[in-house]
Amino acid sequence: MAFRKTVKRTLFIGSGVLAAVYGCSQLTDYYKKHAQFSLVEAAEPINIPYQDELPSREGQLSALRNTPEFDVLIVGGGATGCGCALDAVTRNLKTALVEREDFSSGTSSRSTKLIHGGVRYLQKAIMKLDYEQYLMVKEALHERSNLLKIAPHLSGPLPIMLPVYKWWQLPYYWAGIKMYDLVSGSQCLKSSYILNKSKALELFPMLKKDQLVAAIVYYDGQHNDARMNLAIALTAARYGAATANYTEVMCILKKTDPETGKERVCGARCRDVITGQEFDVRAKCVINATGPFTDSLRKMDDQNIPNICQPSAGVHIVMPGYYSPDKMGLLDPATSDGRVIFFLPWEKMTIAGTTDTPTEVTPHPVPKEEDITFILSEVRNYLSSDVEVRRGDVLAAWSGIRPLVTDPNSKDTQSICRNHILDVSESGMVTIAGGKWTTYRAMAEETIDAAIKANGLKAGPSRTVGLVLEGAKDWTPTTYIRLVQDYGLEIEVAQHLASTYGDKAFDVAKMAKVTGKRWPIVGKRLVSEFPYIECEVQYAVKEYACTAIDVIARRTRLGFLNVQAADEALPKIVEIMGKELKWSEQKKREELQAAKQFLYYEMGYKTRSEQLTNISEISLSAADVDRYKKRFHKFDTQKKGFITIVDVQHVLESISVQIDENTLHEILNEVDLNKNGQVELNEFLQLMSAIQKGYVSGSRLAILMKIAEESLDQREPVSVDRSGGGV
Repeated sequence: MAFRKTVKRTLFIGSGVLAAVYGCSQLTDYYKKHAQFSLVEAAEPINIPYQDELPSREGQLSALRNTPEFDVLIVGGGATGCGCALDAVTRNLKTALVEREDFSSGTSSRSTKLIHGGVRYLQKAIMKLDYEQYLMVKEALHERSNLLKIAPHLSGPLPIMLPVYKWWQLPYYWAGIKMYDLVSGSQCLKSSYILNKSKALELFPMLKKDQLVAAIVYYDGQHNDARMNLAIALTAARYGAATANYTEVMCILKKTDPETGKERVCGARCRDVITGQEFDVRAKCVINATGPFTDSLRKMDDQNIPNICQPSAGVHIVMPGYYSPDKMGLLDPATSDGRVIFFLPWEKMTIAGTTDTPTEVTPHPVPKEEDITFILSEVRNYLSSDVEVRRGDVLAAWSGIRPLVTDPNSKDTQSICRNHILDVSESGMVTIAGGKWTTYRAMAEETIDAAIKANGLKAGPSRTVGLVLEGAKDWTPTTYIRLVQDYGLEIEVAQHLASTYGDKAFDVAKMAKVTGKRWPIVGKRLVSEFPYIECEVQYAVKEYACTAIDVIARRTRLGFLNVQAADEALPKIVEIMGKELKWSEQKKREELQAAKQFLYYEMGYKTRSEQLTNISEISLSAADVDRYKKRFHKFDTQKKGFITIVDVQHVLESISVQIDENTLHEILNEVDLNKNGQVELNEFLQLMSAIQKGYVSGSRLAILMKIAEESLDQREPVSVDRSGGGV
């Protein structure tokens, strides 16, 4: 009976609904969308001056202070806010944007890194015959195509595998994925296809083999979200928008409309967070694009209005790249609690997430251990038992706040809006909230349309469809080869620069210092295992980076990829930024401490380190305890019960291994739970117990001591008896 129902449902999806919805797509959407985009693409080219030299932050602040009145003032430097600024300035509107922290410092840098239409939303649209949700997917798929075209250096197609473990699910999932292709129409990235078990395991060898029937592969887009956000902001700045990060809105300015006698929003009182200086920014229209902080700005306008934002925390984790193939993602469509989990290659690492739990609005969300544990548990369900999924392999973890909203104009104010909402208050402030990364451009277009209508501004249609972003104009897939040939950069470094800065990579390469080596000729790395080079810190300052956190989190993605590597790079980053921004020694210390706090709390260093410090029990067999005691005493030759840097140096020198004192201090400090400058036997046994359980991985001290023990054992003299009596 269940089988018949399943087949019946599958056939229903595969025939009737497929034809009906696709037909609606071709009729309704053709007239509503296609004609509109054709009009935009056929419009005259943008005749607004494009500045080859990026304005300085000081110049942008001067424009904010000294311009008598802007047409629009946008509050919020996330994807939507920066999208609004680009849309407005390319319509020849006098545009300003302020962000109280850094561009993309909030939700826009903490996404799943996908540019997608939403497979699960399409499933709901079909099952519930929800045409509104279908249109949302259709719009997102168009925007996906556009985003891949306007920033090809930052984005690209990604195949995603959906493993099938029950044979009856195969036609059901296949119909849904094929529907996704059909709704994409001519903008389909690549057609989905079915793989048999052996082929699926060939492409994704880490996959669990037991009961695997087949797999379906479909395509979505992937991008570097923080860099994409920054590219939008920089493009808006080059077209003339006055954009400033670390500029906080203190209050909304209002004036009385002489015709109606009502108060109208006319700007905002702002404060430069870096210097503390306050100033007024006057504008005909104020746009609220503050994401999770939507209600805070709305209440500056009207204290009596109800909240519309219902924040949800989404946690992601980063694991070593060997957990997934280089160019193949994985979708878990039905986790143990019904949520969807993605498992994707990103920046040569593996990203897994996301969770979806209610949370409080905070500018500095912290990932929780229970969320990390949940993701790891789900990952284990899909990976082979040969692959030990260890808690210690979580290299970074972060939480982003998804700003779910209720429509203030809806009769049912309790229901969550699946799409974005646009609201114009009685005083004229325009609020754009909700939505998702992929549709930022469409949201921005709709917002500026509403601002023009509500305030009688003179402007033409949106011109952002097909408008290339910073770095995309002269970029090609072979740009990195020119960087290698012209500047003598390592291939990996050149590929990173090209895929991060696009055609601006040459400006970065020009700043690179000579290494003094035969190869690479230029480009000193910040840390050995990542392709980020020192001159990128200098270039980051040109891109409005004001703090060390801006560099490790958004100008590069080091903090999101590996918290320990980011921590190691921080002193050099602070040193370079200090020279560029003329920081005092006190300011350098403050920046270093702030960045370490960011890594510790917001990037998961705290939860990572607690895996060792919270383990009080030592779960080792008697044989293991004896083995590890023997290893420990090869360093603690005086039987003190603890080892110090001097002890480790002495043993390493005896096997011709040279490690500088500062590095050794860092290595011991990772294990020194008491922070007394020495590692006691009990601490070492706790470490080895945690490693066996998978709570800790990649411990430099444990690996060094093992290598040293093996080297010392090989040097021990062989007895005459064992050698056969000699000659």
